Amino acid sequence: MSNAPTLLPYDTYTHYADVIVPLYLPKTLTWALPQAWLELVRPGCRVEVQVGPSKRYAGIVKRIHQQKPNFAEVKPILGLLDDEPVLFPQQLQLWAWIAEYYLCSEGEIMIAALPIHLKLSSESIVQFNPDHGIELTTLSDREYLVAEALEIKQELKLGEIQKILDTTHVMPIVKRLLEKQVCFVWENLSETYKEKKETYVHLSPQYQAEAALESLINSWSKAPKQLDLLLTFLHFQKTKGQVAKAELLKKSGATASVLDGLVDKQVLLLEKRAVDRLPLLPRHISLNFELSHAQQLALQQVEAAFAAQKVCLLHGVTGSGKTMVYIHLMAAMVRQGKQCLFLLPEIALTAQIIRKLRQHLGGHVAVYHSKFNPSERLELWNKIKSGEVQVVVGARSALFLPFGNLGLIIADEEHDGSYKQHDPSPRYHARDAAVYYGLLCKANVLLGSATPSVETYYNATSGKYALVGLNERFGGLELPRIDLIDLKRIPATDGERIIISPPLLQAIEETLAAKKQIIVFLNRRGYTPYQVCNSCGWIPKCKHCDVSLNYHKSTAKLHCHYCGTTYAPAKACSNCGSQDFKQQTYGTEKLEETLETLLPHAKVARMDTDSVRGKHSHDLLIKDFEQQKIQILTGTQMVVKGLDFDNVGLVAIPDTDGLLHYADFRVNERAFQLIEQVSGRAGRKLAVGNVLLQLRETNHPLIAMLQRHDYAAFFSAEIANRRAFAYPPFSRLISVQCRHLDRSVAHQSAYFLTDWMKAKNMGNHLVGPAEPSVNRVRNQYIMEFLLKLPPQQAIITAAKAQLMQGIIDLKFQAALKRTTVVVNVDPV
Repeated sequence: MSNAPTLLPYDTYTHYADVIVPLYLPKTLTWALPQAWLELVRPGCRVEVQVGPSKRYAGIVKRIHQQKPNFAEVKPILGLLDDEPVLFPQQLQLWAWIAEYYLCSEGEIMIAALPIHLKLSSESIVQFNPDHGIELTTLSDREYLVAEALEIKQELKLGEIQKILDTTHVMPIVKRLLEKQVCFVWENLSETYKEKKETYVHLSPQYQAEAALESLINSWSKAPKQLDLLLTFLHFQKTKGQVAKAELLKKSGATASVLDGLVDKQVLLLEKRAVDRLPLLPRHISLNFELSHAQQLALQQVEAAFAAQKVCLLHGVTGSGKTMVYIHLMAAMVRQGKQCLFLLPEIALTAQIIRKLRQHLGGHVAVYHSKFNPSERLELWNKIKSGEVQVVVGARSALFLPFGNLGLIIADEEHDGSYKQHDPSPRYHARDAAVYYGLLCKANVLLGSATPSVETYYNATSGKYALVGLNERFGGLELPRIDLIDLKRIPATDGERIIISPPLLQAIEETLAAKKQIIVFLNRRGYTPYQVCNSCGWIPKCKHCDVSLNYHKSTAKLHCHYCGTTYAPAKACSNCGSQDFKQQTYGTEKLEETLETLLPHAKVARMDTDSVRGKHSHDLLIKDFEQQKIQILTGTQMVVKGLDFDNVGLVAIPDTDGLLHYADFRVNERAFQLIEQVSGRAGRKLAVGNVLLQLRETNHPLIAMLQRHDYAAFFSAEIANRRAFAYPPFSRLISVQCRHLDRSVAHQSAYFLTDWMKAKNMGNHLVGPAEPSVNRVRNQYIMEFLLKLPPQQAIITAAKAQLMQGIIDLKFQAALKRTTVVVNVDPV
């Protein structure tokens, strides 16, 4: 960090810097750039700046120029934090595009993109004033406690004062001490990252010679434990080269005091050394597998497509071996010294994919996702920026990593809605942002899926993207057979909803007898999504959200899946006092319990966000299923997304009707994708798999297409409906929500914005406003409307500009200014 130069009068600065700070601000702010730093500060560097009266932040320099802002005083940059930029120019360009396209601020992108150790903000330091001239005994009890601690320590952080007073409400006390001049308050900006240190053990130089070491050992007469530890150390040193203290003590069973004795005798020496939190494997490229004829043809077609177009869709059926094609493409990039980004929609997919990639690409590969701690993220950030890591596997946030020589981006399962960020802002779509980022970096972009999104497939068939097909499974295997179980023909017992029908139970038992595994997919968490009073129909609801509570048997509590609040189970109806409740529908917990009851000798496990919360829990569960320690795996969408299991003979969907009916224009697309993807987990090796769908609406047109695995027929029908009703790709959608604690204010705000848009000649593109089906979340009422715009850039740009101006004007309305406005461009 460079020392602050002498501050000059405001009118003597000649250069200025636009700096992005980690705050939501309508536009980028400008600071004066001291002359002494003109040669040092570059776009992408972090600088220390002051925002408001005292708060300091580490901001990112976006642009350096000589255009003085149109206000009286321009604050100078206070400090330079980096010798080299932490971002490359193409990253800053990506940030600017995301901010413009998705109607957010670059400060919000900075918060999402940078590791926490690079996002410094100041903390308040309270410093004792020795010249206060006041008798401390005249202070109140709480004031005296703080003043006494300050007198002893000279300065305290606010967090330390909170601990002294055992409360978070300390600012009034600090304010009174300031007024009495007992203390000062200043802001301190400091780095938070610390290297990980590990202690290593070395042999003293005086015993490096073999004769001296032999003499030492032969003359050893006391302390046999020390001798045992010394011999263990010598063995480790010979076999491993370097010996870590922790590993030596663990392997030898010795205590730290025994080692200290050898150090005191100067036989062994200890050295603290900085170590990687994420050590890489040895680097190698080993393509020790043969591509099938279809895979080889697809690889050649993708390479040829990249010669003409930068974006290509690889449409390969489930089990076709798209990953093997990806590995060949990435290996070619690594050999050229270029970097690759392999995007996946879910963290759950990374564990299995990373093992496969490391088998063939070794230490060239690293994984990046949100389960990493801040220090691990920063270390990986730096390795990618330096080019030490060439292949990165990660979920959507990996898009923001600092690639200096990016040659290829792969977005696997490109259709998946998890690529879209929902809350908080920036609400970007990683697949679409990856396409733009590839263009910025002059990198090739490959989108892969067995069930492409309608928009992507339309772009490919209309020539915007190249299209390559991989239409057969690896090894010549057939796609799984999809059979139906008509629940209308199966009588329910005691009025209970059927979970596992007799035909499905029989199929599961036959699959287990054949030593095959089963996946049972249900897209609902918990035990019971809601319960109803049989007397009056009352349903327990969340106090903070307008939504029913989901009973989780694992916690014996009612959970709100919107705000996370938990409640004790309802024992009596709040409306009529009845204790007669009926449980409606079922979730993955009840499905797991039912399977365990019906099949007591089978090992059943569950994969959903409730059961796999730990850093490595996804990986452990997947490994257990791969190693056939688990026979039946139930779960939500996590079991659908691209996982590759050799021994799955049966896939079952007990509630197919639930996927076919909800109010969204994408309902058919999502149902086709989910069912086709989960069915693709069956029969991936040696034998044809089987898929069973339990449902009532057996005549739904989607079902016949699924049974034929006919994506082309699905796309043809779906694109005709989209064209008829002007939905994407034949329009662009912008969803706007107005949220407020007062329902009437939320309504007024939504009508204010729609009236504003109508006044700007955008009324023909408005749908709404209206309340959504869940109209209150976290105590905030919601009113929403939709902008449905023709795919004409001039109209889209004008609509976005008018919307943002309307939101700014809304904030000037006294009664409406506290409304939270959430803008979601291209909602999914």
